[in-house]
Amino acid sequence: MKVPLLLPQFLDRAVKLYGEKTAVIDELKEFTYAEVNERVNQLSRGLRELGIEKGDRVAYLAPNSSEMYEGFYGVLQLGAVIVPLNTRLIPDDYVYILNHSETKALFVDHELYSQIEPVADQLKTVKTIIVHGLEISGDGLVAYEQWLSQYEKHEIDRPEMEEDDLATLLYTSGTTGKPKGVMLTHRSNYLHALASMHHLRVSDRDVLLHVLPMFHVNGWGSPFYYTANGATQVCLRKVLPADIFKKLNDYGVTVMHMAPTVLNSLLQFSEVNGFTKQPQDIRIVIAGSAPPPAFVKRVEEELKWEFIQVYGMTEASPLITTSIIRDTQEHLKPEEKYRLKAKAGYQFIGSDVRVFNELGEEVKHNSQEIGEIAVRGNGVMEGYWNNQEGTDEVIRGGWYYTGDMAVVDKDGNIEIADRKKDIIISGGENISSIEVEGVLYDHPAVQEVAVISVPHEKWGETPQAIVVIKDGLLTSEEELIAFARSKLAHFKAPTKVIFADELPKTASGKIQKVHLRKEFWKEKEKFVN
Repeated sequence: MKVPLLLPQFLDRAVKLYGEKTAVIDELKEFTYAEVNERVNQLSRGLRELGIEKGDRVAYLAPNSSEMYEGFYGVLQLGAVIVPLNTRLIPDDYVYILNHSETKALFVDHELYSQIEPVADQLKTVKTIIVHGLEISGDGLVAYEQWLSQYEKHEIDRPEMEEDDLATLLYTSGTTGKPKGVMLTHRSNYLHALASMHHLRVSDRDVLLHVLPMFHVNGWGSPFYYTANGATQVCLRKVLPADIFKKLNDYGVTVMHMAPTVLNSLLQFSEVNGFTKQPQDIRIVIAGSAPPPAFVKRVEEELKWEFIQVYGMTEASPLITTSIIRDTQEHLKPEEKYRLKAKAGYQFIGSDVRVFNELGEEVKHNSQEIGEIAVRGNGVMEGYWNNQEGTDEVIRGGWYYTGDMAVVDKDGNIEIADRKKDIIISGGENISSIEVEGVLYDHPAVQEVAVISVPHEKWGETPQAIVVIKDGLLTSEEELIAFARSKLAHFKAPTKVIFADELPKTASGKIQKVHLRKEFWKEKEKFVN
């Protein structure tokens, strides 16, 4: 027997087993799984009346909210494709993405509509704009709740769907060139959800605080696997440390997904304001950049939260590895475990993850030889939307090449060395900016740091650190360089340190080194010497 793996089945299960349980908490609004299902059915009926059919694209520009969550299921049970939009883009980016994806309907939060309004007349295929939080429809805009209330709540007739149908179209951040639309099917998202819920130990006892934006690779797929397990999901519209700690206490949150920069802000907040350990166990799932072991130690010893490092990318649904301690490693000392947890780790079930050198051979498992991470598995994308050339550049010989450089230790754990384009080659020596950052993070005055390559007359290029200092503390360029030299080979230490109030980040909290490098390479034809 073959039954198609379809994402709406996750909500179906939750309704059947947890219908009266609180599903979503969004500020003053709370909905049970049965109520969510009714609203999802109303949404699907409304979309159908707008002419949305199987395969049509429907876009969402919204923070983490109940309306955003409803979109995943209301769109997908029609066989339509959801296009989540990064909330931090500029209006011209939305014009490109919406036109490139040929989106027919756009849902936008009332607080974000100002990003769409100036370019609304440039949207070629969007026929309807529906606004979350708008009270009354008018001026060509449709008020979400008013519109939703017109439609019946009972089950809808779903079109015939196959697991290989496109489900989500996710546009990459576009740090180079135009954003690319990553095509993920029901099957890819479904099997990714099964693997993720296993490795992250998701259960019906969980309360998830949606810290990671739902638009960011579908919130790493969390609206799928937490729903499948009947977990309660709490929406966080804005990432404010005080708000996060309050919700931890108010709702008994057991798990959060976030970027390291967000977790760092929680550490800083607790350091200044004091911290009372919650009675419930809390798991923190981290991805986005490799944290230093000292960072892992602080989370587990100061906050008493379990630190779970994962690694992935939009093109793989996204998660493909984890560094959760295996039973064969339980005998290790705490410091050794922190070192392991800071690595990308080992492959998820359903993902074959390897590191290849330039000859296409697997690197030696000696923590020395650097190669590029590649993956093949059920979660890997079908390709980039209307971009065969871009697809062929990254999917070669049945593998998706990530552009991330890494080494592998003797036990098969992968450790990121750098983005391929971020490796610093100084005087012929390879330098991992992540290694240098890890040392600088150990300095008590450093809150955030990014290490980039800058041109150098003698060495070609050398590492430079851009540092954000903790409030109330002082340090100097000379002190930080000396500190790095005391812990690193001298050629790896930064030759220059500059200070900044903040570092540029993506919406998920990942530091955008490309923007930092541009300033120092603007007189050059390329980013390397």
